[in-house]
Amino acid sequence: MNSNENCAAPPGPIVFLGPPGAGKGTQAREIARRLKIPHISTGDMFRDNVQRQTPLGKAAKAVMEAGDLVSDDLVNQMVQDRLSQDDCKDGFLLDGYPRTLAQAQALKGIVDRIGQKEPVVVNLNVSYNTIVHRLSGRRVCPVCNRTYNLSWQPPARDNVCDDDGTPLQQRSDDREDAIRERLTAYEAQTAPVVEFYKRESGIFEIDADQTPDEITGRLARLFQAT
Repeated sequence: MNSNENCAAPPGPIVFLGPPGAGKGTQAREIARRLKIPHISTGDMFRDNVQRQTPLGKAAKAVMEAGDLVSDDLVNQMVQDRLSQDDCKDGFLLDGYPRTLAQAQALKGIVDRIGQKEPVVVNLNVSYNTIVHRLSGRRVCPVCNRTYNLSWQPPARDNVCDDDGTPLQQRSDDREDAIRERLTAYEAQTAPVVEFYKRESGIFEIDADQTPDEITGRLARLFQAT
């Protein structure tokens, strides 16, 4: 992400869809920075609620500690609380939500209640081989959570975090057998979400087999044009 150019003002809420390894988080952070809107990931939102011990955070923590999946209703409540905050009034970029058809339908009601437009939805398409290549090469610092990729964003020293010198780790779900399971789950959950947005408001398809810089360029041009 070498360019410092800014995108045009966002047309309202933005949703990034795409399978694991599509680069949603990387692209969402960069595009949100250029558009000067908050980047909202469900993972960050969950951690924030749990850390602050909000009622929703306590409820989510109890569910997760019991080994269960957090319900759509609970996720939707967290999203509505977050999107109602002042920094979202000029737009926001959602990464990791909605994951299910029920969440997509809930988001439609949420943006209406908070006085926002229908979201601009971007689907990052990526091939299976590219996903495996990206995720199997991903390494994470267990201390600061900085993410590296051995192919295009390696650490300065082999397998050691640039920031704190901690040995990097590979997540268990970044191994190929786990990747296959994650993709199967994604297709089952999120394919209906893509179809929902195609019917509702249209969807922008982006070829995410390209390099991160090339994908960022395509997205920047998209939001200049919308």
